[in-house]
Amino acid sequence: MDKLDTFYDKVIQSDVFLKVENTSDKENKIFEARVSVPGDSFVVKKQCKSFEEGADMAASSLERQLKKRKEKLRAHL
Repeated sequence: MDKLDTFYDKVIQSDVFLKVENTSDKENKIFEARVSVPGDSFVVKKQCKSFEEGADMAASSLERQLKKRKEKLRAHL
């Protein structure tokens, strides 16, 4: 999550939640991340076989969202 600052330097806060569901399914790990930026917040929730896989997928998704937000702000300037 620390590398998200390289894509958007105005991150105010980030929270990560790790959960395990009691199911027989192998993909029972839930990785949820919330990132707050001025005027907005992003929430990503991924369900995978491992927390590491969920973290990688969530980081990629947040990276795309933060880049999109940054470009949107640049377009308005």
